[in-house]
Amino acid sequence: MAASSRFPLAARCSLLLTAALVLALSLGAHGHAGADAGARLSSSFYDDSCPGAGDIVRRVIQKARVADARIPASLIRLHFHDCFVQGCDGSLLLDNDLPAIMTEKEVPANDRSARGFKVVDDIKRALENACPGIVSCADILALASEISVELAGGPRWSVPLGRRDGTTTNIESANNLPSPFDSLETLQEKFKNLGLDDTDLVAFQGAHTFGRAQCQFTQRNCSAGQDDETLVNLDTVTPDVFDNKYYGNLLRGRAPLPSDQVMLSDPVAAATTARIVRRFSGSEKDFFKNFAASMVKMGNISPLTGRAGEIRNNCRRVNRKPY
Repeated sequence: MAASSRFPLAARCSLLLTAALVLALSLGAHGHAGADAGARLSSSFYDDSCPGAGDIVRRVIQKARVADARIPASLIRLHFHDCFVQGCDGSLLLDNDLPAIMTEKEVPANDRSARGFKVVDDIKRALENACPGIVSCADILALASEISVELAGGPRWSVPLGRRDGTTTNIESANNLPSPFDSLETLQEKFKNLGLDDTDLVAFQGAHTFGRAQCQFTQRNCSAGQDDETLVNLDTVTPDVFDNKYYGNLLRGRAPLPSDQVMLSDPVAAATTARIVRRFSGSEKDFFKNFAASMVKMGNISPLTGRAGEIRNNCRRVNRKPY
């Protein structure tokens, strides 16, 4: 006799509901999880506990970008560099507190280039005034990234929330962040290790459509007499606008960073990334759609949820010590 005829419909529904509840409780009991843990995050996470969180983040960023047009690009880079190191847990924001905490801010990929930390402090302060102890620093980075892209003319997306903050850093992993001088195969391997594919890689490189870079990291390096930290526009056409013109620059050989141009010039590019570059160059809508999807995917890398981690009072310090 088939199982469906042995059990009445109500009984089968009850069994399924019980199984689902057990699975949910099991998942919630774990701390660091893989990318599939994003299912436990929710865009409505703060609807009751801090309903104005998004508006608060937006106001602080709008004020900051008036004084510094680079801030939106800087904030999204913080989110990238946070998630690529032991997941999206706000570890990048921690200052040195030796011997317990060695900051990720001083590794080569971040030293004197990662910026926007004061704006994150301002956002946290404003959120603590409105909703003390509620919004994590990891979620601040996720929200700030979406709002920064939107304010610069880019896509909007629903940000899954509910991350908690880590209490450790990972210098070994931070030293392996993607580099402007990585080959395409090296970049692909670093992305693959985090569950990200070639479409994610090409989409994320598209964030170089706005912001600046130090000339020492560019293909042409610095001109005679320029300091290594002299800034150059990543997109010479619309340097402060989030659009798809970056890919047109790339097709014309005008991408400043070596790690951008390899998506066309590397021997493996023709069979992997080059077609995606051309696709995004031809359709801003396609780029926006994939960029938003990739941001959600990256934001789901190993979030701390439930009782794991903490909600930091100060994004630069863990809570276990008075400061």
